[in-house]
Amino acid sequence: MPFTPFHFGPSLGLGLPLRKYLHVPTFLLASVIVDIEPFLVLVFGLRYPLHGYLHTFLLAIPIGFILGYFMFLLEEFFQPLYKVFLLETSNSLSLKSFIFAGGLGTGLHILLDTPLYTDITPFYPITANPFYNPALTLEIYSLCVWTGALGIIYYLALLGLSTYRKFSKGDKS
Repeated sequence: MPFTPFHFGPSLGLGLPLRKYLHVPTFLLASVIVDIEPFLVLVFGLRYPLHGYLHTFLLAIPIGFILGYFMFLLEEFFQPLYKVFLLETSNSLSLKSFIFAGGLGTGLHILLDTPLYTDITPFYPITANPFYNPALTLEIYSLCVWTGALGIIYYLALLGLSTYRKFSKGDKS
């Protein structure tokens, strides 16, 4: 699913309900950062597989861990923004929740792409793709859309609850 918002669906649907334990901004970014590889291949016309080494568990998950670490380092700067958008609760999260979110996001990306593309070798250096099954294309895209829809509904509920709490506190003052 290169350059599509479909990867945001599972990240929203899983990440928002788990935001007390999982750093949602890291999870969201990690779920799409792997597609920098096909983007570069297409933009620069590289003679390189569309889904190369970054679309393997061997590289994607460590990249996710590194992303999680950098997001942790940037947390103090971005935390006010995350709280405005209700992506974080009032509890501060540990480094482990950032790193886990990064690894989970990139790993989930590979799991969703692996059945769809012949050029992905998820267990590199093994060159086979045991999960390749294009018959699952509709199911995978549907899963992404439905989890995205549930994530949006959950987010709207968070916004509604937050607004309600602000107005109910304002009435009591």
